[in-house]
Amino acid sequence: MPVRRSRHLCSVAAALALTVAAPATAATASEDSSAALREVMFVGNNWDGTADVIESTGDFARIGRIDVIPDKAQRLAEINADPIRWIYFQAIRNSVGEGHDQFVDDMYSTPDGGSVVVSRPSFADVVSIDLATGRLNWRFPVSGYRSDHMAVSPDGTRVAVSASTSNTVHVLDIESGKQLGSFRTGDKPHENIFTADGRYIWNMSIGEVNTALDAPWLDWTKGDRRITVVDATTYEQVKVIDMRQRLDAIGLGDRSDAVRPAVFSPDESKLYFQVSFFNGFFEYDIATDRITRTKTLPKNPATSEDRTTWVNDSRHHGISMSPDGAKLCVAGTMDDYATVVNRTTLQEGPLVTAAKPYWATVSGDGRHCVVSESGADQVTAIDFATGEKTVSVAVGDHPQRVRLGHVAADWTGPAVG
Repeated sequence: MPVRRSRHLCSVAAALALTVAAPATAATASEDSSAALREVMFVGNNWDGTADVIESTGDFARIGRIDVIPDKAQRLAEINADPIRWIYFQAIRNSVGEGHDQFVDDMYSTPDGGSVVVSRPSFADVVSIDLATGRLNWRFPVSGYRSDHMAVSPDGTRVAVSASTSNTVHVLDIESGKQLGSFRTGDKPHENIFTADGRYIWNMSIGEVNTALDAPWLDWTKGDRRITVVDATTYEQVKVIDMRQRLDAIGLGDRSDAVRPAVFSPDESKLYFQVSFFNGFFEYDIATDRITRTKTLPKNPATSEDRTTWVNDSRHHGISMSPDGAKLCVAGTMDDYATVVNRTTLQEGPLVTAAKPYWATVSGDGRHCVVSESGADQVTAIDFATGEKTVSVAVGDHPQRVRLGHVAADWTGPAVG
C-alpha cells in the first residue's frame, strides 16, 4: 500500500534536500581537545574479535590493536547456560557467520578519543572499551539475539544500533551506554544513517537473508523490507519508503527491494543504495520520491550464478562517496573487485581486484576510498582521482566495517597487564 506524502513528510524531504552534509562517519573531537587527538581508522576483524587501528591517510600503517571481547569467557558461560541463547549463538555461527562467530560488526570512538563503542553480533550487545586499558566501560544487551550495524550522530554523542532479530533500533548515549530511545523497523534492520543535521535517522531493513529461497519469484518470502525514517529526538516514525513500489514503477520487479549499504549525496538530495543479489546500485531522489537512475556494474565471469552461494544474499556490499560528491566507490563483494564510479556519468573506472570486499569508506583526507578485503585479511586504499589501488595493509581475520575515529595523540594500544 503506497505511503501518503503528507505536508509534514514533504517538508521533511525538503529539509533533507536542503541540508548541507558534514562528515558523519566519526565522532568529532571538541575544539579544546582536538590538538591532543589523532585521527585514525578502526577496522573491525569480525572473526578475530579484534579491531585494528590504522592511520587514516598516507600509508594507512597499523598503529595498534584492540581486543573487543575481553569478557569472552563470561559471555560464553552465560550463553551455554541458556538453551535459547545457545541455539541462536550456533545459528549465527552457521549462517550469517559462515561457520565463524561474529565478534565485531561496527565501531565508533567517543568524542574525546578515550573509548571505542562496538556492536558484537554473536553476543547480542554493544560495549564501550577503554582505549587506554582495554577494559569494558559499559555493556548494553540489545533486544533479541543479535546486534548489527550502527551509526553515530554528527555530534558524536549518540549511537544507533540495529537489533536484527527483534526488528528494533536502540539509540544509546555514547558515554554512558544508557538507552535514550528506540524504534521499530521492518524485518532484520541493518544499515543506519543519521542525517547531517542530526534530525533524522534512516534505517534500512533487509529481511531474511539466510534462507535458500533466493529465486526472484520467491522474493516475497524475505519479509517486510523498507526504509524507516524517524525523528532523532522523539524516535517517532516520520516516513516509510518501500522500494518495492519504486522498483516496480521503473519496470524492475525482478530486483530485490532489500536496501543494503547506502550513502547520501553531500546535499542529501539523493540516496545511492545497493540491494540484495544485484551487481550495481540505484540513485533515489528524495524530493520526488523516485528512483532516478540505475547502474549495473560488470559481473566477474568466475562468480557463480547460483544465488544461494552468495554470502547473506549480497552480491555487492559497500558504497561510499568522495567528499565533493563527484565519485562513488563500490565494493563488488561476490565479484571480487572494487571500483570508483563517476557520479555524473555513472561510468566505472578500473576494476581493482579485491578478495570479497565487504565495506567501503573514505580516508581522513577524502582522497581515497578504503575497502575491507574480508577474503584476504587486509584493507586496500583506492585513489578517487585515478581509480587505481595505492596500498594494501594487513589486518586481522575477516575485516568488515571500517570507520573513521580518534585516539589520543600518543596512543599505540591498550596497556598490557
